[in-house]
Amino acid sequence: MSDHQVTKFTLLVTGNPASQQSASNAYQFCSAALKAGHKVSGVFFYLDGVLTASNLISPATDEVNLADLWANLAKEYQFPLEVCVSASLRRGIVNQQEAEQLALSNYNLKSPFVLSGLGQLAELSANCDRLVQF
Repeated sequence: MSDHQVTKFTLLVTGNPASQQSASNAYQFCSAALKAGHKVSGVFFYLDGVLTASNLISPATDEVNLADLWANLAKEYQFPLEVCVSASLRRGIVNQQEAEQLALSNYNLKSPFVLSGLGQLAELSANCDRLVQF
C-alpha cells in the first residue's frame, strides 16, 4: 500500500464491552484497518467504554476477552490505549496512583491501558485523518 493511501485513525470507544456490540466492533475495525496497512494514532475509551480497561473482567470461557485483545493489538502495533480518568473513576476503574491518592485498597486498570484526560482525545483527534466512534 503506498503512503498516499494510508489512513491514520483514532478510535473513540464509548460502548459497554459486556452489553453492546459496538465495543467488539471497534476492536474488529481496528484490527482490520491495521492488517490492511493503515495506522492508528490511538484508542480513547470514554463513558461505558472505560469498562473495557478493567483487569477484573472475566468473561465466560466461550466469550472473547476484549481487554486482552486490545492489549495484544496495542503492543503489536505500538499505539496507546487511553482511558478517560473521569469516566473511569465514576465506574470504579483506577490505576495504582489514583488508588493511592484516593486511599483505595486496590486498583484494577489493566496494562497497557493508561488513564488520561479529554485533552488527550483532542490531541489524538488532531493527529489523525479520521476519528471513528463506536
